[in-house]
Amino acid sequence: MHFHDDALFPENQEKLVITVAPYGPEWDIDDFAEDLPLTMDEHVQKAVDCYNAGATVLHIHVRELDGKGSKRLSKFNELLARLREAVPEMILQVGGSISFAPEGEGADAKWLSDDTRHMLAELDPKPDQVTIAINTNQMNIVELMTADDIAGTSFERPEVYEAYREMTVPAGPAWVEEHLRRLQANGIQPHFQLANIAQLETVERLIRRGVYTGPLMVTWVGIGGGFDGPNPYNMMEFIRRTPDGAALTLETLMRSVLPVNTMAIAMGLHARCGTEDTLWGRKGEKMTSVAQVEQLVRIANELGREVATGKEAREIYRLDEHYTSAEETLAKIGFAPNRRPGQRGFTQHA
Repeated sequence: MHFHDDALFPENQEKLVITVAPYGPEWDIDDFAEDLPLTMDEHVQKAVDCYNAGATVLHIHVRELDGKGSKRLSKFNELLARLREAVPEMILQVGGSISFAPEGEGADAKWLSDDTRHMLAELDPKPDQVTIAINTNQMNIVELMTADDIAGTSFERPEVYEAYREMTVPAGPAWVEEHLRRLQANGIQPHFQLANIAQLETVERLIRRGVYTGPLMVTWVGIGGGFDGPNPYNMMEFIRRTPDGAALTLETLMRSVLPVNTMAIAMGLHARCGTEDTLWGRKGEKMTSVAQVEQLVRIANELGREVATGKEAREIYRLDEHYTSAEETLAKIGFAPNRRPGQRGFTQHA
């Protein structure tokens, strides 16, 4: 992305899209019973409250009544139907992991089978987006967690800690290509959750080969443990390499969430918060998803950056745009064009 001399002036920046992930599937309900929803009514109310606070993208997971993350697509269908009524302008983004929580004591924290994850393209009503991982990757979400982060939570149990320490994201080439095909065929926008520049380069190759044609929605996930860590040098290099036409959200975990989001807001990028990313505000003080959204709105107001409405967020995310070729996609997103047969030198758009 290019930053001109006036790029940090808020009047020249897109309005801020705030993604909220309020369902925290990795936590037990007792880890933050005051905020983590359990019943379907609570799931819906949490979405309404976050939308009213200023969030316009809802990252969706669902719990069963026993408190565990649901792996039943019927539960997702039920929640999506109710959300379409309760928050009609909110962008509904289903987490492609469905639920990566362990199924029992000592069980692995693993994602569902490839075939089951493909069924996210068949959800009814369909979501606006499904997040997609690229390249099979370690996802050790506890690597950066401190003793303060896990104090008093289920992560103090050795079997839970070990399950998440050994977690991997399955996202091999064949699965990625088939998943992208199914999502696009059903009019669902993929939202690429990327751990590093190597994964961004794979997305570019998929676009160059015509496997994906459409707007580029990216979240940089700086959570360590096989992903980039929340080091500003990692973050800035990823921002530099992201093409100008993409919409880029920054994501990290625990008490790095606020400073990374503050930088995102100041630079004209987009922000993500919620209990899936952190339970904590100030050190030792838990913070609800709604309070996290409200905090980002206050920071945006201080910087003079306008927060997008639901309608404006849908326009920024270009949910209704569909491209027909690799060449059109490369041009719209801002990647250099493919090389023509026999062409020498650097390629560029006229």
